[in-house]
Amino acid sequence: MPSKKALVRRPSPRLAEGLVTHIEREGIDADLAVEQWEAYVTALRAHGWDTIEVEPADDCPDSVFVEDTVVMYRNVALIARPGAESRRAETAGVEEAVAGLGCSVNWIWEPGTLEGGDVLKIGDTVYVGRGGRTNAAGVQQLRAAFEPLGARVVAVPVSKVLHLKSAVTALPDGTVIGHIPKMDTPSLFARFLPVPEEAGAHVVLLGGDKLLMAASAPKTAELFSDLGYEPVVVDISEFEKLEGCVTCLSVRLRELYT
Repeated sequence: MPSKKALVRRPSPRLAEGLVTHIEREGIDADLAVEQWEAYVTALRAHGWDTIEVEPADDCPDSVFVEDTVVMYRNVALIARPGAESRRAETAGVEEAVAGLGCSVNWIWEPGTLEGGDVLKIGDTVYVGRGGRTNAAGVQQLRAAFEPLGARVVAVPVSKVLHLKSAVTALPDGTVIGHIPKMDTPSLFARFLPVPEEAGAHVVLLGGDKLLMAASAPKTAELFSDLGYEPVVVDISEFEKLEGCVTCLSVRLRELYT
């Protein structure tokens, strides 16, 4: 049976110390960040998602970006080994959470690195960004974990953004969406729709035709509305200052065994 559970993690008090790689550092309003996070969680709940709060990791500035710590395929949780060494302490609490949900738990081992933001699943196709945070050994280990379960793993070069899902996500019908200036190989995707704003490339599928997306992409929201989708808009400006987007603030578990 399909499930609608989402892991989330409260922002660390040290959020302002979070890593930035491809953008200039800006000041973070920590109080506003907490308000935005709470509104994001409320939006998930309002659309039928059961949110599960992972134990906070206050000493880990980037821990709110919980998606980077684990990759789900069916009932299997692959615990990441972040390419950023400072983020590796984030995985323990997430491992405990997915184990508590009855998931089968696997791990990425040294020398592999993998972050969940580099993984885009469309049906049984698993695209994996190969770039700064995920290396070849990490891709190989993900392939070894998921291909026996029926996945088709496709490596995608990533050099212009932090993670693959910083550049592309997908609509409910499987069409990949992306902002072309941030993509390495748009031609890799057979069904592709360019969007006019960088933040418009990021959507979370809430169910049906509803798309959770950032308030910073109004032109893309209008495009999606014209295509028959219903944008559900949240302001995540403080997280965008740290290269965050709507996908990385939660881990969606859609195929848990019940």
